Amino acid sequence: MRVPRYQSISTEIERRIASGQYTAGGLLPSEADLSREFEVSRVTVRRALEVARDHHLVEAKQGLGWHVAADPLRQTLDQLDTIEQQLAAAGTTSERRVLDFAFTRARPRVREVLGEERVLEVRRINLADGQPFARVTVWCPEALGAGLSRNDVETTPFYELIPDKLGGAEQTVGAAAASPDDAEILGVPVGSPVLVCERITRSIDGRAVLLSEQVYPGHRMVFAVDLPRPAEVRVGGLRLVE
Repeated sequence: MRVPRYQSISTEIERRIASGQYTAGGLLPSEADLSREFEVSRVTVRRALEVARDHHLVEAKQGLGWHVAADPLRQTLDQLDTIEQQLAAAGTTSERRVLDFAFTRARPRVREVLGEERVLEVRRINLADGQPFARVTVWCPEALGAGLSRNDVETTPFYELIPDKLGGAEQTVGAAAASPDDAEILGVPVGSPVLVCERITRSIDGRAVLLSEQVYPGHRMVFAVDLPRPAEVRVGGLRLVE
């Protein structure tokens, strides 16, 4: 009995996933590209992808297209540490690749936060198990970055490089659309959903010593916050005592 064409295409897609040609969390070629490769209609390609989805191997996200199914990376926001530390604790191999390393004039937002005219700016890509999951840019005052090298910031977190004792950080998270530059770095379509995080890290005396911007593909990251229940909760004028 002849195997339907969509079934043979689905089998080939599943083979590529199993072999690592299509990696966990990574985007698949577009339906149009697959249609040209297999010389079939997009309807046939979509049916093949739906079969692979039924096998829990691929997923589709609005604005992203099809990607290999994978649990999103998880970052908790209840303590001051790095995403690399959290990934290592979860058994995921992380890697940094520095794209730009330069002392430069501070842009307005950086000058507002750090209060400096000149800063060290480091732009990098972060990878998890070989796959890009974040574009990160970090700024620090020129005086703090003067003794650092490109190799230092590629192999060691800033938190371990600056001499100031850290007192804490403020982080905001918002939604945006991937710019052309970030789309190329992260391997996602231009305009696709991304999460943009800004973190201001302060020294023990309250001075801002680091400003960072992190951009994550929307399908690759979730943030978790621990919300402990207070000892006392006031509701409608009633006092509840534990």
